[in-house]
Amino acid sequence: MAVKPEEFNFARNEKFNLSMIPGSTARFLRTCKIWQFIRFVIINIKMIIVVGKSH
Repeated sequence: MAVKPEEFNFARNEKFNLSMIPGSTARFLRTCKIWQFIRFVIINIKMIIVVGKSH
């Protein structure tokens, strides 16, 4: 039975017994400029709301 690359999230190396390897979805979200911009806008809106409540 073959293991999909997304399911193989642990790799052995000399320094660590188990280190996480991001799956294909996580790699895509970390490198996609459009998703990063959307995330940036959402975080800024949340910050504006929090600051607006305190003033």
